[in-house]
Amino acid sequence: MRGKMKRCCSVLLLSSMMIGCSAGMADLAAEGRWQELGYRDGLKGQHQKTPSALQQLATEAQQSVNYHDYEGGYLEGIQEYCNPDHAYQVGLSGNYYYGVCQHTPDAQRFRMEWQRGWNESTTIDTKNY
Repeated sequence: MRGKMKRCCSVLLLSSMMIGCSAGMADLAAEGRWQELGYRDGLKGQHQKTPSALQQLATEAQQSVNYHDYEGGYLEGIQEYCNPDHAYQVGLSGNYYYGVCQHTPDAQRFRMEWQRGWNESTTIDTKNY
């Protein structure tokens, strides 16, 4: 029972973090919120944006890029995303893992937990059809 409760809390935490990210990339760039943009990319388990992609966002927003802030935010987001205690839920939710945790201390455990959730997710999907 305690394990299910822990998973449920992890789901709610991760869901609320994703829902709370309502401002779009363009809005964040226009406001010069590069740290927040990087944080959100990391928290979603996405690859870090390239300098040219960031420059394009900045140009469209008529802003200048702060690469340092973006990278700092990205590293914070990745640190939270790569927590192996949340990896099972990431996989169970059907979210693909792009290998962004491979250089973290718990990379192998993250991948195994994500895979376990992913496998269960795909098993559930195929049983429903």
